[in-house]
Amino acid sequence: MERHIEISDSVLRSKIRSGKINFGGNKKLKIYGLLNCFSGKSMKRENRVFFISENEALENKYRPCGHCLKKEYKIWKKEYTQE
Repeated sequence: MERHIEISDSVLRSKIRSGKINFGGNKKLKIYGLLNCFSGKSMKRENRVFFISENEALENKYRPCGHCLKKEYKIWKKEYTQE
């Protein structure tokens, strides 16, 4: 997991192009989603984190975004509400 405030915009773009960053997340809400998600684009820079994979996000206890990852969110919610 990488925090947006700890990397420059040029390094961020490079990592996205090379596939080292594939998902973004909100560290306060503990939600992750696609980089092009409207919800993710509107969050504050200091709350934004990045992940290489969904597994990395899930390992850090983030949940899928209900907007851009609807299928994954429904699966997560079903598992979460059964506990």
